[in-house]
Formats: sequence, structure tokens, C-alpha cells
Amino acid sequence: MATIPLTRRGAELLRDELQRLKSVERPAVINAIAEARSQGDLSENAEYDAARERQGFIEGRIAELESKLANAQVIDPRLLEADGRVVFAATVDLEDLESGGRVSYQIVGDDEADIKAGKISVSSPIARALIGRQAGEVAEVRAPGGVREYEILKVRYE
Repeated sequence: MATIPLTRRGAELLRDELQRLKSVERPAVINAIAEARSQGDLSENAEYDAARERQGFIEGRIAELESKLANAQVIDPRLLEADGRVVFAATVDLEDLESGGRVSYQIVGDDEADIKAGKISVSSPIARALIGRQAGEVAEVRAPGGVREYEILKVRYE
């Protein structure tokens, strides 16, 4: 499996979720299965079926998180020699040249992306257009809605 780029915060969130699944969710579903088994006939026991389904989801998610963390490459942009260029985990202040609107985005891994929080996936069209550019440059973004141009106002490594 290829390495998965993550910010420090993204890796922390995955570790926290893994810990919660192992220490809270897994024991709770095991107890729910035991409780449902104690009720007798399992062939028509909806609680048992639901608990088993939930257990399958939890175990699958635990395996997925463990795999992602094992293959993670945690990147701290402050430690990179980026020389003012847009790199993974950098925060970029942009101005839409058509509308004049200003936005800030942090370029993060696919699992961390949350447009409402200003975090865009490194594989998104806008991030791909920004990577390697510097403040003052114009990035042309080819998106499903057409071509948009953004001026890079500032690149921050936080």
C-alpha cells in the first residue's frame, strides 16, 4: 500500500478514533451481543443481528484505521524547506480573480478534507493547481464548473 499523507492533526484524529473504537465501542458491542444472546432464540433476535452488524462495522473501521496509520506519512509543513511555495499541509490565502472573494484553505489528506473547515484534499483540482506555486502567482483551476483563476495572496506553514 502506498504511503498516506497526513497532517499532525489528522494523524491525531485517526489515533483518537482508533482508541475510542477499541476502548469504548468494541466493548459496548460485545456486551450488546452477550445481552442479546441471553434472550434465547437468535434466529429471530433483531437486537442480536443489529449488534453483530455493528460489530462488523467497528472491526472493519479498526482495521482500516490501523492500516492508514501504519502507512501514514505525517507531514509538518514547518519542517519542510518550501521557500514560500505551496506544499502539503500549508495554508493558502487566495483571491478569486473573477468575484474578488477571498478564501483560505489548508491542503490536507483525503481523510481530513472538510471544505466547511477550510481543509481541501491534496487530490482536489484546486490543491493540484496550487501545489508548487508561490504568493503573487495566479493558479488556473480546472473544475467541473469551468476554469477559475485564483491569485495566491499568502502561504502559511502552521
